[in-house]
Amino acid sequence: MEAVQVLMDNLWVAIGAILVFFMLGGFILLEAGSTRMKNAGHIAGKTIFTAGIGTLIFWAVGYGFIYGEGNAFIGLSNFFYGDASAADGGLTPAVDFSFQVMFALVSLTIAFGGFAERAKLSVYVIFAVLFSAFIYPVVAHWIWGGGWLAEHGKQDFAGSTVVHLTGAMAALAATMILKPRIGKYNKDGSSNVLAGHNQVYTTLGVLILWVGWFGFNGASTFGVADGFLGFVILNTQLAAAAGAVAAMFTAWAKTGKADVPTTLNGALAGLVAITASCGFVAPWAAVVIGLIGGIMVVFSMQLFERMKIDDPIAALSVHGTVGVWGTLSNGLFALPALSTDIDWGQAGLFYGGGFTQLGVQALGVAASGIYAFVVAFIILKIMDKVMGGLRVTEEEEIMGLDISEHGSYGYPEQMALEEVKLTTAATKEKFS
Repeated sequence: MEAVQVLMDNLWVAIGAILVFFMLGGFILLEAGSTRMKNAGHIAGKTIFTAGIGTLIFWAVGYGFIYGEGNAFIGLSNFFYGDASAADGGLTPAVDFSFQVMFALVSLTIAFGGFAERAKLSVYVIFAVLFSAFIYPVVAHWIWGGGWLAEHGKQDFAGSTVVHLTGAMAALAATMILKPRIGKYNKDGSSNVLAGHNQVYTTLGVLILWVGWFGFNGASTFGVADGFLGFVILNTQLAAAAGAVAAMFTAWAKTGKADVPTTLNGALAGLVAITASCGFVAPWAAVVIGLIGGIMVVFSMQLFERMKIDDPIAALSVHGTVGVWGTLSNGLFALPALSTDIDWGQAGLFYGGGFTQLGVQALGVAASGIYAFVVAFIILKIMDKVMGGLRVTEEEEIMGLDISEHGSYGYPEQMALEEVKLTTAATKEKFS
């Protein structure tokens, strides 16, 4: 019976790893659909090759920096991971590694949301290496690898801080250094909508991410023994649903229109918000957490717009602002049976735990967010100086990164037709 249990645990986490990896497909459709046609092939392609880079770096040093024996700041063993041993009453080392590397790739993909439509291809390559080695693993070690925040009882069940906030803070650093896209803001300070080219892609991307999140959160139980994965998945579904509804009605109330991209970001906000707390809170609290996340993302996007921070994918709001809320929500709603009673931090404020856990959560948000932002900013500033700029030229940005960085279009027939139209119009104007 024990052998069957070990088999089922390993199978479930392996399936979870596959689901999390498939989330990259969701990010491809989400990011490509949210940006312009002339950059679609570039966005899709860079997601694949940076996933390759991230995997290799995580195998070489990332996993060791997180889970290796070391100190409160960083792990210092298990580099070039290759443990092929069988399960000893738990997960095989290979299954555990395969699950963990997928989280690193998701965080990296979130970070690249701040680079969209304007960064050089070489910048993606170098930053993928450095983020996967020196940013994500350090934060993950602090919280999941037995580091100093884990010693304080920091609660982050599946990564609102470790994965989402870390990626978002790196995206913020990139967005600030790269500056807004051409045509985004006018001289008088007003902004223009640089609409994405395909809402169907964006919607399908969100649906894929939503499904993948059941592995993201559900397989973070690391087993199936007591069926707790079902409780985690229930909380995940409720929060996502609440986030989508809250964002849609908030946008509807503000503008008179039920904006589709805002609704989609609301669903993602609900998912991000519940990621830290899905294994700590009651279902009613999951609904509240998702609702607040869905409302917050609407106002956060507007705030960044007013601050002239150009965030094409809304990564800063969905993964950053709401990632903070999701992490803090544990300090309010964590149940004693899922925290204090299992020696994972303290119960939330609303369950008699006082402000202790809320303070730990706030400390974790501040320390992790500041570290990710500062290190990413320094790395990108150095790269900016050494590489003669992070950004493509104005001419390359106008023509699109598909053709300027890769030599071909993601939509070759459509873009060729557009070029013919432009040439014809220019010819008529010349001879008229």
